[in-house]
Amino acid sequence: MDYLESLRVFRAVVEARNFTRAADMLGLTTPIVSRSISGLERRLGSRLFNRTTRQVSLTEAAERFYEGCARILDDLEALEADASSQTLEPSGVLRLVAHTTATVNRLVPLISTFKRKHPKVSLDVTLTERPVDLVADGFDLGIVLPFMLSTETVVTRLLERMSLVIVASPAYLKRHSRPTHPSDLADHTFVVFSPAFRKPQLTFRLGAEELAVPLRYDIASNNAVFNREMVQQGFGLSFVPAAIVQDELASGKLVAILQEFEVVDAEIDLRIAYNTRTLLPAKVKAFVEHAAEFFAEVSGANAVADSGRR
Repeated sequence: MDYLESLRVFRAVVEARNFTRAADMLGLTTPIVSRSISGLERRLGSRLFNRTTRQVSLTEAAERFYEGCARILDDLEALEADASSQTLEPSGVLRLVAHTTATVNRLVPLISTFKRKHPKVSLDVTLTERPVDLVADGFDLGIVLPFMLSTETVVTRLLERMSLVIVASPAYLKRHSRPTHPSDLADHTFVVFSPAFRKPQLTFRLGAEELAVPLRYDIASNNAVFNREMVQQGFGLSFVPAAIVQDELASGKLVAILQEFEVVDAEIDLRIAYNTRTLLPAKVKAFVEHAAEFFAEVSGANAVADSGRR
């Protein structure tokens, strides 16, 4: 392996903090990555990583070397891209992670239209609702909710603001009086998002004042679809994304509560996130641009539909 490639391997190991993950990111085997790092250490006459059976940590020499190495590789990629900008076409494997519930109605049409536009790009899609580290986990992109990002070393771009709505089942409302004021919620049970993700509390804006109502609950989860199903079973009220209960509200399986009152922070930002490198690979740049256009069209269509219902 030549010196330039060994620098790329070194950068990947630093960013992944793991030889195996770096090998996966580069399409190499772990032994090849290990030999490349050993060769680079011999050339530099300095140890770059402290290795144990469970983790890899940088030496002081590696920390200093990484900054210059990353800058050189970024400059080189920029020169190559500039020279080939007329013929550069998105290709290769694009590794994407997305929030399962938040993208349930968006991901298939988004990826379908992207794939038709860029047939040379292959997609490896992971759906999750846990926090992720794009670099350490080997992802090129994430379509995520803010709490999912476990590091600040990424660029994010807003795709959509998803409104939330308080819902209950007709069966539940037959057994309990229907809330007519935010203060009434203190007498009701909720199915909530896990407290680690969202505080079990609703805050209402009442004129110039705000009213915070702690939510009493017996069931919590990290999945809005699960919460919706539990509400339909009559286990309480819930505050869920409006997009996942549209059909249930239209059919009468669920009922919206207290819509005439303004809830503070009644929206969740859905964002696209990617690594903060000077130059984005063509496949990443193409997907970011396509996602921005796709969600802009979705937002426009929703605005037209909302105005038609008024």
